[in-house]
Amino acid sequence: MDASKTATKLAAARTRLILDKPFLGALVLRLPMEEVTAEWCNTTATDARKFYYNPAYIDALSLDETQFMLAHEALHCALSHFARREHRIRHRWDLACDFAINPLLVDDGLTAPPGSLLLDHFRGMTAEEIYPLLNEFDDQKTLDNHAYGSDDQKGGSGGDKREPQTPKSQAEAEQAELRSGGASRNDTGKGSGLPPPQPLTPDEMETLSVQWQQRMAGAAQQAMQAGKLGGALARMIDHLLQPQLPWRMLLARYLTSNARDDYSYARPSRREGDFILPSLRSQQIELVIALDTSGSIDDEDCRQFLGEIDALKGQLRARVTLLACDAVLSEMGPWVFEPWEDCRLPESFRGGGGTSFRPVFDWVQRQGLTPEALVYFTDAEGEFPASEPNYPVIWLVKGKEKVPWGQRIQLN
Repeated sequence: MDASKTATKLAAARTRLILDKPFLGALVLRLPMEEVTAEWCNTTATDARKFYYNPAYIDALSLDETQFMLAHEALHCALSHFARREHRIRHRWDLACDFAINPLLVDDGLTAPPGSLLLDHFRGMTAEEIYPLLNEFDDQKTLDNHAYGSDDQKGGSGGDKREPQTPKSQAEAEQAELRSGGASRNDTGKGSGLPPPQPLTPDEMETLSVQWQQRMAGAAQQAMQAGKLGGALARMIDHLLQPQLPWRMLLARYLTSNARDDYSYARPSRREGDFILPSLRSQQIELVIALDTSGSIDDEDCRQFLGEIDALKGQLRARVTLLACDAVLSEMGPWVFEPWEDCRLPESFRGGGGTSFRPVFDWVQRQGLTPEALVYFTDAEGEFPASEPNYPVIWLVKGKEKVPWGQRIQLN
């Protein structure tokens, strides 16, 4: 194996990225390369600080595939995958991150090596959106090694005895890295059987996440000035750099806007006279909550959703009518909860079949109800009513499906 030939291929792949795809090239330049011959790195890896590679694997790749692996590791860092896992299972989170990244790179014209995780169904989705959809993929493996995490909930390591870098030493390291074109001392091809890097501590995750977000913003600006940033990557960057509101805040804001005292002609005053007068609406609001009980939505998802509704219900003085539906309404419902009562998931109800949203809206119409809002918790994979009702509908969606009308709020 010719170590200098491997280093030359990596340098050529990085240079081509800088010239042809400046956004990805600028990110790759931030990752010093380190050769590893140890078993923990059979392909490539990153710990959000370096790009580790096995020379035998790089030698087996084409130049185009080498570009893909460089960009793949850089995007893991730029998207802060090392800091976004939170409570999630590490293996499934790693799969979700690869399923999210790889379509972006392929759509940008890069060539994925054999063994890369690619599925059209996940195209355009974030790792958080993909994660709950991976029950049947647990036997899959990532092509690379995500060497920044551990299996505990926080993702850090209590046994990590490393001395943290001071800001000054970090800045000096970055300046030295840029002066050398991003190369580390192992770019010359000297192999190493070094042990895997220690998992990042919470403080390191926070610091690196800020650094990589700044790097991503700078790289995006340079690429846009060069006219070489567009498509899915541009949309993803714009989404990530904008302040994001969690779905709980969006739902609370939407429902609160419907809970104010106001005069309305929707429910005229019953006082007799020559004129139709508006009535004063009280603070209590009527909510209809629908749960999609088809096979793609499990009980734990429903419990978490109802917990959020319960917390909001107390603040809004809302009376909740709960319906459960897959292709037909559950015969055990509806369940009605007054503002002072806790919303609880029924102990059992039929479900697990196909999905149609029509029965819920048909039931509301038959009852002559005009709720302040109907909130439907679903994956949005089903048959919708042909027309929009005359009351607000909020779709709280788990997954990537779109809705034909109403307010869509992404659950993940």
